[in-house]
Order: sequence, then C-alpha cells, then structure tokens
Amino acid sequence: MAALAGCTSSEKKPGLLQEAVSIHYDTTLRPFYHGVASGDPMADRVIIWTRVTPPDSAQSVLVTWEVSEAPSFTSVYKSDTLRTTPARDYTVKADVDALKPGQVYYYRFSALGGTSPIGRTKTTPVNAVDSLKFAVVSCSNWEWGYFNAYEKIAQRTDVDAVLHLGDYIYEYGRGGYGDTTIRKNLPPHEIVSLQDYRTRHSQYRLDKGLRLMSQQHPLIAIWDDHEVANNAYTEGAQNHQADKEGDYRQRVAAARQAYYEWLPIRESGKHYRSFSYGPLADLVMLDERLEGKTKPVDSLSDPQYASDQRSMLGAEQLNWFENNLKNSTATWKVIGNQVMFADIELSAVYPNMPRNLDSWDGYPAEKQKVRNFIVENKLKDLIFLTGDTHASWAIEVATDVKKTYNPKTSAGAFAVELGTTSVSSANDDEYRSADTVRMMEKALLGKNPHIKYLNARDHGYLLLTLFPERARADWYYMETLRQPQTNEFLGASYQLEKGSVKLK
Repeated sequence: MAALAGCTSSEKKPGLLQEAVSIHYDTTLRPFYHGVASGDPMADRVIIWTRVTPPDSAQSVLVTWEVSEAPSFTSVYKSDTLRTTPARDYTVKADVDALKPGQVYYYRFSALGGTSPIGRTKTTPVNAVDSLKFAVVSCSNWEWGYFNAYEKIAQRTDVDAVLHLGDYIYEYGRGGYGDTTIRKNLPPHEIVSLQDYRTRHSQYRLDKGLRLMSQQHPLIAIWDDHEVANNAYTEGAQNHQADKEGDYRQRVAAARQAYYEWLPIRESGKHYRSFSYGPLADLVMLDERLEGKTKPVDSLSDPQYASDQRSMLGAEQLNWFENNLKNSTATWKVIGNQVMFADIELSAVYPNMPRNLDSWDGYPAEKQKVRNFIVENKLKDLIFLTGDTHASWAIEVATDVKKTYNPKTSAGAFAVELGTTSVSSANDDEYRSADTVRMMEKALLGKNPHIKYLNARDHGYLLLTLFPERARADWYYMETLRQPQTNEFLGASYQLEKGSVKLK
C-alpha cells in the first residue's frame, strides 16, 4: 500500500504508510486507484493518462490502453501497450494521434489483471461550431476541504474542456496553510524532494471529485506558484530558503518532473502553449512563473519597480504571445493567465499593500507593452481568464484607470478579465465574517470602477460559454467544502457582445 501514496515498498516510511492506509480510497479501482485522465486536446490527438499502483515494488509494469468511439468498446479505434517503471512513478501517458476533430472518444487501461474506469475525452474542432463551453478552475488545496467543484463539473455533460489556471497542489506542510480538522497533508512536512511532490500529487488524485472530473473531461492546465513554492519566479520563491529547503533549481526540477508525471499534459521544453478551437476561439496558455518572471519588488517605492528590465513573461514568451494574438483569426482570443492582469487598487482594504506586486501590477513596464500591442494592432475580443486570488472577478481591463477609463462608456478598456475563485483554498470568508467581507468587496468596487463583479466569499468554478456573437460567464459556488457533496448555486452571470468590452 505504500505505492498508493507515491512511494514504493523499498521507500516505506512507517508514519506515512500508516496514514496512507487511513485515506479513503476505492479498492474496486485496483490497481488504478488514481483513475484516468486526458488533456491537451488537439484536432487530431489527445493525451491519455493513468497511474498503476503495483501491490509491491516492481521493476516495470506493462500497461495496455484502448481508445474507442463508443463507451461499450465494441470496436477499438486504437490501442497499444506501454511499459511504466518507478522512474515514472508508475504513471502512464500516451499521445494518441490520428483522431477525428471535434469528436468524443472513450479510453481505458488494463494492467496487473485489472481494468481502469472508462475515460471520456474530446478533440478540438476544425470547422465552425455553435458554441464552446469551458469550466475554469484554480487553487485546489487538500487541507481546506473537498474538491466538490470538480465533482460538480464532472456531472456536467456540456463541457468541452476544463481549464486549470494553477495551484493544482500546494507545497505546505501539515497545518501550514489549511484546516486539518477536514483533511491532512501527506507527507506531513513541506514538500521539497521529488518523492515529496509525487506523494502530494498522489494524495490529491485520491479525491473523488478530481478523479471524476479528470475521467469525464479533457484538462488543459498551467502551473502557478504552489506547484513549486509560494510566489515562485525563475530564480527563487518567497517560500524557499536555501538554508532550509536546499538548492532552488533542484526543487524546481523535482516539482516539474512530478507535475509532468501526474498530469495529462504534453511534455516539451516550454510550458506555455496554444490551442485552436476552430473559427470560434483560440486559447493561449501562459507561464508566468518559471519561464521568465524576475523577482517581485517589495514595495512601490523600489527604484526597480518600473524598470523595463523586469519581466513577467520573458522576451521569448512575450514575443510568442504577441504573435499568437496578432495572427489569430478566431472570433475570441482566450488567455489562460495565472495572476491578475488588470490594474487593481487595494488601498481601500489593504493600505499597506496598495498593489499586488506578485501579479501584473508588480510589472508595469511589461504590462504596458502588452496593452500597447493590443491597442496599436486594434485587437478585439480578448478575454483574460485568471486564477490565483481565491475570488471571482468580472473586469473591464484598463491600465491607469483614473486617467484613461470611463466607467459609463467603458472607453479606455481594451479587453475583459474574468477571475475564477478557488476550488477550496481559503478566501477572505475563512478569516472574517461574511458581512465584513462584503464590506471589503464594496470598498474595493468603490475604488475600482472598472471592476463590475467581485466575490471573495465563495468557492467553486467559472463556466465560460462562447458563441459567435457573444460570450457568457457564469460563476457557480458550492454550498460546503467540509464534506463531499455537490450542491451548488449560481452566484452571478455576465455577458459580453462581440466587438465590445462592456460587461453586462
């Protein structure tokens, strides 16, 4: 059972093994305790994934995968046999090609005398479609509660893909950031080594909601900071001290390896990438952590704050991003964005932190470059999708709001930004009363007229629906995270007409 928690029997740790056994898992899934997943869909291919848990350490395991156009598997469209080893933490990933565009497929794995649950996935369209629907999620923390939003998304039959904007796992030790009366982290210490990251990923995939969502819909994911450490950037992180956690580059390498092992992502030298959904939408996923982000400054008074030598994306990714936007012929340009892009004045609530310097507000020169590129090239119908903040936002994106933005006409705005709340990570409501949080929201809205909606109280997901002439955003919230259940409610809905930046 040690391998269940991400370590082989030759690496047994008595306390960890005992606690791994106490986790609720479905023995009927043996040896596929972690379920199946698919991701990075394209018109002719998709990644399918699973993890095999051998009863004891094994030098290798043969795993067969099958893809069918029907869940009955009366006819197998493609199949193959792969070998997995401890070097991959017994994970299996296949890039299944020669598929048809805009098609639903079913897949399964078999190994060690067992068969996995049947997964469902979908390739991207090439021709025009009537609509697209994306479930947008971010910030799932094991100790803050059950991933009920994931399970609710799994129950939906109308989702084309799930967009995960980062903080898929958290690196903290037990009780470092969470509520241990609900669930407890494995391993109990802050994760640093490859085995640590593997164990944490393994634990997260034992959540029923995550397993079901992964089984039902293809995932397109980008990492944020907690997949490595809080407020990570290229050369370090706020939650990394060399005298405690060792060499940062080794930690990043371990975190990156475990991430690529445990997620259905197409592996390459670059994490940023793009996806075409035919004439209706192009999706651009950015890496705002490990590719080119320089160290955040400590305050607005830092002389380096406005320097054009400081970067969020890095020159290569910025050029790639601009080319993707300029060359897109799709109606909607959707940007998967880890941290807030729009200007947000926080002084009404946080007088000692008037700007979030870990977000794009901490990199004003590069943000202005992006803004100028969009305006000068007359690019329209851009939607930034953003996670990180554990709050929901609907924003008409403008820079230098006081000087250039008109809240009545929306003049001065050049895009919209839709922020998704956390799946489970603490928002303001975990620390303050709901009435206090509502007062904070009101104060922030008063200072920021370009923000049309803000909810810093509830957990859930954003549902983005794209039509040829309009886009719609619906924020759904879960009734509770303290036990597994999927009661939800619709918190807000906003619409955007093609060619406009006015949120209604």
